[in-house]
Amino acid sequence: MALYDPGEQRIISENYVIRWASTGVPQDIELLNNLKVVFTDLGSTDLKRERLFLVCQIIRVGRMDLRDSHSRKLSTGLRRPFGISVMDITDITKGTCDSDEDKQHFIPVHLVAADGDFLHNMIRKAVEGKDINHKGQGLWVSLKVLWGDLSQVKKDHPHLVDRSTAVARKLGYPEVIMPGDVRNDIYLTLVQGEFDKGSKKTQKNVEVTVCVCDEAGNVVQNVIHAGAGDSPSSHYRSVVYYQQRHQRWMETLKIAVPIEDVHRTHLRFTFRHRSSSDSKDRSERIFSMAFVRLMRPDGTTLRDGEHDLVLYKGDSKKLEDASAYLSLPSERNLPESKLLSGSSFRVSGATAALAVSSRDSFQISTLVCSTKLTQNVNLLGLLKWRSKPSLLCGNLQKLMNVDGGEVIKFLQDTLDALFSIMMEHSDTDVYDTLVFDALVFIVRLVADRKFQHFNTVLEAYIRQHFSATLAYKKLLSVLTQYVEQAGRGEPCESLPRTFKALEYIFKFIVRSRHLFAQLYEGKEVAEFQRSLQRFFLALNQLMESPLEGPTLLSQGAALKYLPSILEDVFGILDSSTLGAVLRDFVGNLLPQRLLKQKLQSLTDIANSKAFQCHECRELVLQAALPILQELIQAGEEEDACIELLSSILEVLYQAQKRAEKLRVRHKDRGDVELAQVKKHIQVILERLLHTVNRRVIVLDRENPLRSHYVACMATILSQMDKDHYSTYIQAFSSRPELMDFLMETFILFKDLIGKTVYPGDWVVMNMVQNREFLRAINHFATTLTEMFLSNSDFELQLWNNYFHLAVAFLTQDSLQLENFSPAKRNSILAKYGDMRATIGASIRDMWYSLGQRKIEFIPGMVGPILEMTLVPELELRKSTIPIFFDMMLCEHRLTGSFSRFEDEILRRLDSEVEGGRGDEQYMQLFKSILLSCCQSHPELAKPGEDFVRLVSELLERLLDYRAVMNDENKTYSMSCTVNLLNFYKEIDRQAMYIRYLYKLKDLHISYENYTEGAYTLLLHARLLTWSEESNAAPVPGPHGLHLHTQRQLKEALYNQIIEYFDQGKMWEEAIHICKELAEQYESHVFDYEMLSDILQREAKFYEKILKVLRPSPDYFAVGYYGQGFPTFLRNKIFIYRGKEYERREDFEMQLLSPFPNAEKLKSTSPPGQDITDSPGQYIQCFTVQPAEEAKVRLKGRSIPEQITNFYKANHVQRFSYSRPFKRGPSDPDNEFANMWIERTTFRTAYPLPGILRWFVVTSTDTIIISPLENAIETMMKTNEKIMSEINRHQNDPSLPINPLSMLLNGIVDPAVMGGFTNYEKAFFQELYMQEHPEDAGKIEKLKDLIAWQIPLLAEGIRIHGQKVTEDLRPFHERMEQCFEQLRAKVEAQYGVREMMFFEDRRSGRPCSIAWVPDWDQLSHAGASTEPPPTPKPARRPSESAEHRSDRRESRASAIFGSRRQDARQSVSELPEPKDEKWRLSYNMSESSLSADRKQPPSNQAAAAAQPSTAGSSLSPTGFGGRVKSATKLPPLPRKFSPAVYETFLEQSDAAAAGKASTSPTGDGNQKPHVTATATTQVQATVTAMTCCHLRLCCLQGPPLPRVPRVPSQLLDPQPCLILTCWSSSCSTDTQSRVPVCTRHCHPVSHQLGYCHPSDVPWGWDPPGPGCLLCLWSHAELPHLQALPAMRTPLPPPELPMDCASGRSSDFLSGISV
Repeated sequence: MALYDPGEQRIISENYVIRWASTGVPQDIELLNNLKVVFTDLGSTDLKRERLFLVCQIIRVGRMDLRDSHSRKLSTGLRRPFGISVMDITDITKGTCDSDEDKQHFIPVHLVAADGDFLHNMIRKAVEGKDINHKGQGLWVSLKVLWGDLSQVKKDHPHLVDRSTAVARKLGYPEVIMPGDVRNDIYLTLVQGEFDKGSKKTQKNVEVTVCVCDEAGNVVQNVIHAGAGDSPSSHYRSVVYYQQRHQRWMETLKIAVPIEDVHRTHLRFTFRHRSSSDSKDRSERIFSMAFVRLMRPDGTTLRDGEHDLVLYKGDSKKLEDASAYLSLPSERNLPESKLLSGSSFRVSGATAALAVSSRDSFQISTLVCSTKLTQNVNLLGLLKWRSKPSLLCGNLQKLMNVDGGEVIKFLQDTLDALFSIMMEHSDTDVYDTLVFDALVFIVRLVADRKFQHFNTVLEAYIRQHFSATLAYKKLLSVLTQYVEQAGRGEPCESLPRTFKALEYIFKFIVRSRHLFAQLYEGKEVAEFQRSLQRFFLALNQLMESPLEGPTLLSQGAALKYLPSILEDVFGILDSSTLGAVLRDFVGNLLPQRLLKQKLQSLTDIANSKAFQCHECRELVLQAALPILQELIQAGEEEDACIELLSSILEVLYQAQKRAEKLRVRHKDRGDVELAQVKKHIQVILERLLHTVNRRVIVLDRENPLRSHYVACMATILSQMDKDHYSTYIQAFSSRPELMDFLMETFILFKDLIGKTVYPGDWVVMNMVQNREFLRAINHFATTLTEMFLSNSDFELQLWNNYFHLAVAFLTQDSLQLENFSPAKRNSILAKYGDMRATIGASIRDMWYSLGQRKIEFIPGMVGPILEMTLVPELELRKSTIPIFFDMMLCEHRLTGSFSRFEDEILRRLDSEVEGGRGDEQYMQLFKSILLSCCQSHPELAKPGEDFVRLVSELLERLLDYRAVMNDENKTYSMSCTVNLLNFYKEIDRQAMYIRYLYKLKDLHISYENYTEGAYTLLLHARLLTWSEESNAAPVPGPHGLHLHTQRQLKEALYNQIIEYFDQGKMWEEAIHICKELAEQYESHVFDYEMLSDILQREAKFYEKILKVLRPSPDYFAVGYYGQGFPTFLRNKIFIYRGKEYERREDFEMQLLSPFPNAEKLKSTSPPGQDITDSPGQYIQCFTVQPAEEAKVRLKGRSIPEQITNFYKANHVQRFSYSRPFKRGPSDPDNEFANMWIERTTFRTAYPLPGILRWFVVTSTDTIIISPLENAIETMMKTNEKIMSEINRHQNDPSLPINPLSMLLNGIVDPAVMGGFTNYEKAFFQELYMQEHPEDAGKIEKLKDLIAWQIPLLAEGIRIHGQKVTEDLRPFHERMEQCFEQLRAKVEAQYGVREMMFFEDRRSGRPCSIAWVPDWDQLSHAGASTEPPPTPKPARRPSESAEHRSDRRESRASAIFGSRRQDARQSVSELPEPKDEKWRLSYNMSESSLSADRKQPPSNQAAAAAQPSTAGSSLSPTGFGGRVKSATKLPPLPRKFSPAVYETFLEQSDAAAAGKASTSPTGDGNQKPHVTATATTQVQATVTAMTCCHLRLCCLQGPPLPRVPRVPSQLLDPQPCLILTCWSSSCSTDTQSRVPVCTRHCHPVSHQLGYCHPSDVPWGWDPPGPGCLLCLWSHAELPHLQALPAMRTPLPPPELPMDCASGRSSDFLSGISV
């Protein structure tokens, strides 16, 4: 078993041999379970090998072939190959894998499969990973890496390495050969051989036998070692490979011959054929022999490497006769003439001849590991110089050419030889130089990195084996001679090499002198010192030389290596002499010569033992400090300067510590030493402190040298005491110089504190720096009060710098102990204390010492003092907060107020608290301390109280904001941000207000709340004007960089707002902004290109409103109850605006995530006091509905539901929640009879959406809704839902029919709930009416709603029949059947309702219904019992046209309000007030958006509320129609149109009979007007749409005639509707059928009637015979009243059947004007 390197393909260690018996146990039974080996001498190079394997070669001893039978006698004892094992141990040796002796590794055995499988080849294949079958056989081993030499390993691991442990050494020398280590091993490897079969039929089975013989041929006994763990033997027999011509053994063994016998011995190899048969094997003789001598003729050992040996054949006895072959050549590389190939020669006259076997070959490899036998002739000549003294000079010179490794192996012998030469020739100097150079050569070898491990060997030799007592004289003489020669300028090539070996040369000198003094009792001391002084004098003269070349090299070498001898010289020369020598040594060198080497030499001197002596140190400092000062100022060689200064300061620090310890034991001696150290510190302080400070200021922050300079500066400060400071301050020659120094120091300290040069986790260095800075600051503060405080000497900037430095020091992170762990905090307090209290007291004292100068530091010092007071240290706060009151008092006494102080503290408080400073304790302390201070000064009582309240409110909001600022859920951060910006708005701090606006905006955008982000930006935009004024407040974000005027900024903000509104699908709001921008582009800046762009964007938004799906958000009420919530949430209710498709469950999950300990309340009732006052957290969440009234402009209009749905869910400030409950006795058959509703209405602080997705609830109202009212409400919603579904299907025929099917079927066939039958049972009974007579009107409402549901259901079923599939046809028929039954019942009980339906034919515009929340305006046709009102008398014909026109004008305006609007005004836009403040708070106003609308006059409202008595009615859902008898079923209507939502009834102006009268016009023509006769009693029902300024009249009359279309050039852009009655019952005069203009309420000519294609819906379906409603538009022209009237009656026109085509020109035609 051995170690194997696959890279070199060789074994690198001795073998560990285990002899295993056939019984399965070791032959030595004592080794059972104790087979251990340690592979030693492995160096770092071996452990770093790329790969390393543990290999095992298994050799069996026995028969030739295991398969041979035992029937015949076979030869035995043959060493035959069996197998190999390999294991990669690279990871273990490199340390990447743990080695443990308890962990076992399995190594499989690869068996020999063929006769040609050589074990070495098998190892190579196995290592390369080639597949070799191991059949599951193997070895178990455990490995462990042991560090140290063998003796150390035995000591550390006695259980592993003991006497029984085998030691396998490395094949080679260890890295270090200690003196006394004697080794003489020769490793022999049988490499390979090739043998001819000769006369045999098959190849030979060759066995090689190795033995060691002396000159006589006798075998040396027991010198061959097969491996560790095996006993030595006299012969070694190789492995036998069966019938192989080429044999490759690669077997290694060790030859251990005594050193004295090596020159007489040789190795002999004999070769024999081994037969399988024992009888034949016995007859086999040696057929060949080879030999090799261990010693060469020149006295050196056998060369390492391979040797091709000569094989001799002959008589077997002669082959073993040494006298026959020793005179013959042994290797083939000898000259051929000496080889007698194929011939015989006589060794002696009487002996037989030996012949060279030319066909056979044999190679071996040898490795000599000997510390006594060398293979180098030159080294051998030196070691045996006495044998040939005449060759001594040559041998000394040849030593320089010997390989360094060979010299190192024989280091002790070589040194002994050199010093023996020197000692034996002490009377002459012939060999001195040669020996000196040889010694330098050896020392330089040891100093080489390759042999650096031998330093300890050399030192051990000097201490233990060196004995030349007179060597010092000769060595010192030659050394001085070389230096003097170089100093004279003479060439001396060996001097630089000598300086490199100077350390060990002096060690030899000093050791020699010590041995001489011991031998001769201290004689010749003075002579030795003179010799040393002579050497140093020559050396200093060398340093003065200005020569270049070799002299410069020698000077550099002297600087580098001289400090290495100081330890040896220090005990010989006194410290003063040595210090002078060193001072001159450095000082004699020219100033700019070898700067780096000079500094490094001084550093080594400072680190030497000599520098610790006071006298020597003082002299060396005289040379070192000027050099340091000059180079640091110039910034040259700074690394070396820092290293030197650090070394000097370290020595002084240690000297000071020693002096202080000595002072405890010996006060006088300690004081003397301490004074000497302080003197040196003072010298360094005066020379270098200011220089180092300035260098730190000059260097960049990123410069790595800065931290080193700071460390030096802190070290200097740490060694300064009070006397040092005082002396240093007094040393400044003038006051300005001192002020400059203090100014620089303050600035430097503040910079270093703010951006420390050390990592934050390097606590020790930071705390040491702080400790020294604190001492320095306090000392300099004393200087300030003594020299810069009086009026004449006061320096404002210097004092200001001091305060800023002190505050920066106090507030630095490394001193905030509360941020550290308890253990770390306690450690710092124990070692350094709390430095904040110290510096805080100093700041306070310095402030109060200012006197009248305090005003000069207001408001500049407000911020720093605030930082200081915010530090969370109670005593510090108590002592420093009163400074604020002192500032207030100072400013108030001077100016009458403290506004500057107030502004600054509010500004700084915001940033400080947001940065993490401040807490609840600070707020209470601030409040209590300042209030108590203000109360003691009456003039500050009221303003001080107001100020404290203001700061407290701000602090409360800031602390709330900070508490949630870094939460993952930014919901509450937004709330706190709004609180802050509102606060800043109230106190008129616009810059801070804008700052928080943008913070809020950024939060919204990060959460994709684009709508809220737009409203937030809008608040800033409203602060700006369309002017060229510059922006007053700084603008955060990208807008503030290049936008300088308010116009530019406002335009940029508007564009951003439009983008956000677009992303938030708030296109109505984006349109509003677009209009304002368009107005600016069109009328102010005249930028038509931008106008075009903005108009296109506006048009796109209109399109999106109608075409893009926009789901309405849900709203949630959330209550936070309990004292565990922050103050801004505690016991408050908020209304949240949900996101698109957000479920309440998801919303609640997000709501509870910031409060994991909160409990969710299951009830929606307000919690009791036990919940609100509890310390816990309770959250209540439920869905609420928007409760805002419909906008006035949308009432009574035919508007798509995409538009109306927006206003149902946006701009809402009131929200309702309905909670059902039962009151009174319960009816199991009808739960509706006692189903009461508790409706709670919440009013928020601002409308939603706004700048937040939620707002706090400011008021709550609760009403109780009776079961009857609930039924009315339910029926109304059901009717609306039916109408909505009908409109949806009319507008989009592709919609699925399933929702409509379920809706209709649930009403006409209510299987479970029973439909409105439950209402009839509950409320229409006589008993209920008697008990509740006050509900008569409500019951009629409910009946009317039930009746109006029938025509809605009819239309829904008609649409369902058109779209139903054949599969659902039975379902539809069943639904029709149920509906017919339901209709018959309802119409019989509640009357028939017929609707007037109008159809919108304009392409792309869907229909919608409106929402009618006002129940009081519902009609109750057919149910009223009141008599009809008395008709008004007709107006007299004599009334002038002008007066009638004015009357109609006023009437129209009273009903419809203002008509004219901006041409680009959106239907979604509300008129914007001119008040800019109202606009600013548009999104946050508590007033309703409809508050500014003009309401109809009271008389109009009253008229609208009067019920009709003529049998015609308006539906509760806004459809125009009539109430017919309950017995006649009207035909089902074909088409619906959107209805008018807010309705009222208007009776005809004429109640009696009358004729159409005319009044003269300006051109003399008669202008017809409508009159009503008493006999016909024409009853007109008028419906008005006030929001869009249109009026519809429904009159009974004949079909409409065809009338021509007005030329387009006469048309006004804003058309109106013309209503005409064509009824035969009106009058026999056809001229009475005059159209009435709804715009000015005056008659117009028939000839002007036309149908506007885009604004006028067209539809007809006569509800009865002789009645038709006709609508069309006309142009508003100033000469309408002057147009001639028709002279001839018009024939009744045919009804146009193609009205659905939308071609308006076909609707009216035929009559010319």
